[in-house]
This record gives sequence, C-alpha cells and structure tokens, in this order.
Amino acid sequence: MFKLSLVLVFLIALSGIDASPVKYHNPSCSGNISATDVDLVHFAMNLEFTEAEFFLKASTGKGLDAFNATLAKGGPAPIGAKKANLDPITNRIIEEFGYQEIGHLRAIADMTGGIPRPLLNLTKENFAMFMDRAVGRRSNPRFDPYANSLNYLLASYYIPYVGLTGYVGAIPYLVYFNIKRLVAGLLGVESGQDGVIRTLLYERQNETVEEYGGVTVAELTNEISNLRNELGMCGIKDEGLCVPPWLGAENRTTSNILAADPYSLSYDRTPQEILRVMYGTGDERWPGGFWPCGANGRIARMFLDERYHGNVDACSDGKYY
Repeated sequence: MFKLSLVLVFLIALSGIDASPVKYHNPSCSGNISATDVDLVHFAMNLEFTEAEFFLKASTGKGLDAFNATLAKGGPAPIGAKKANLDPITNRIIEEFGYQEIGHLRAIADMTGGIPRPLLNLTKENFAMFMDRAVGRRSNPRFDPYANSLNYLLASYYIPYVGLTGYVGAIPYLVYFNIKRLVAGLLGVESGQDGVIRTLLYERQNETVEEYGGVTVAELTNEISNLRNELGMCGIKDEGLCVPPWLGAENRTTSNILAADPYSLSYDRTPQEILRVMYGTGDERWPGGFWPCGANGRIARMFLDERYHGNVDACSDGKYY
C-alpha cells in the first residue's frame, strides 16, 4: 500500500509538470477501428466510472463502492474526490446524477460483464491543472472544484459532455440491436445531464470566477471547450455557453445551451479523441490527467504506449488493466 501511494504521488506530479500537449504528428480522427460492440461500451465505462465517483462523492461524501461494491471489479479506489460545498439544489441534482451513473454501470455490466474501474485522479490539483491550461495562467487562489457550487459546476462541465460525444461517435459502428438500444438509452440521460449543467452555468454566465479574476463563467466555458478541441485534434467538437452568431443555431443566436453542429446535431468523438482529452496529453498513447494509469478495456489498452511507466509496478503488473 505504501509503495502504491508513492506511485500515485509520482503519477499525479508527472501529469501536472508539462502543461503543453504531447506533439502527436498524425492524429487519427477516424472512428473506424478494430473494435466489437462490447469493446465500445466497455470503453465508455471509463467515463461512467469517472462521473459516478465525481458525482457521488461530491454530493453524498461516499463513493461508488459504498452503494455497489461489485461494479468496480477490483479496480483501485479513486484519489482526491471528496464532499463538495454545494447549495441544496445543486447537491440534489448532482446526487441524482450519481445514482444515474450507478444505473449506467449496472446496465453495461449486466449486458457485457464490464471492466475494472481505472485509477481516477479527481484531486483538486488535477482539476486546477486543466483549468489553468484552459485559461492560460495559474489560478489564484488555486482552483478547487469542491469549494463551492460554481466551481463544482465548472469542473463538471469538463467531463459529462465528453461521454456524450463518445456515445454519438460509437453508434454508427454498432452492429447488434441490444447494444444499440443500450447506447441510445445511455446517450439520452448523458445528454440530459450535460444540458442541466450547462443551463445552471448559463444562468450565472456573467459572474466572474474568483480564481481567474475578471474571467466570467461564459468565458471560462469557452476556454475549456477550446482546450478540449485542442487536445482532441479533430476540429470543433466543443463549444462554450456563448458563441458568435455564425456558431449559433441557424446563425440566429449567441446563446449555446446545447452544443451542436451547423445542423444542430450533436458532435461526435472517437475513442482516440476522448483519450487525448481525458489524459490531457493530446496523445491516446500517453496517459495522464484523469486516468493517470490509462483507461481500461481493450480499446484503451490497444492504443497505450507499452513504454509508459513500464517500470512502475502499479501500472505495469496488470492489476489495474
């Protein structure tokens, strides 16, 4: 246990050292990869685990294992998540989201067997690193997603939308009816969660974020979306709460409660793009960020660079794969 703790400290520190994405010269934007339907929904479980732990711990003070001890399948406990200082309404919403994520994990596990939970870095330092990169300067005081409702909603803005785009990207490559029905159901609720988070933030769009003095909520969401587009490396797949008219619905609005393409259809992302965004490295081969030991499942491990932390037992002995 002591050895593992040292490894986690090393990985967290490493993920925050270099704020610039890894240069990946020919990034693929194709979702046509060698993967079965089961592989695709197993990949999605990485995001479902992340959301479940982040929502449950923040709203109830307890993680997934306190509600269902079998879904993690022996994967390591998350690091850094804690009870957030949320107002009663936000707490109730996030608690409901957390229970929904348990249902999503159960649905996938019951149908496909599931995968072990990956190591999740939900520390305030990790969130601060992503926010600082989005804004382009160090927060002062340091950004803490658990400090208040506004910070928590801004941190939540980063995660569920990525899962939404992943489901949209997976659907065209699914073969079997039962998996298509499962993913359609998952996508519906994920979309609703993202819409609620964006609406709550839109209501506060003109408020300034203390940690980035002078930057408004709307401006910060734009910067977060820009960062995800930069890391994903496949064009515009992300938009903030307020956009220029040429990005608004039918070029008639600057409000952007629901991010969508010129036809008001949801954007899609491939597994490669999602790994680049969630690792924070811009490279699906090189873990970091929210998944410091890499995501789990065949798709994620297929892309993983075998040299990554090959000398670190906690990430190379197969226990967390």
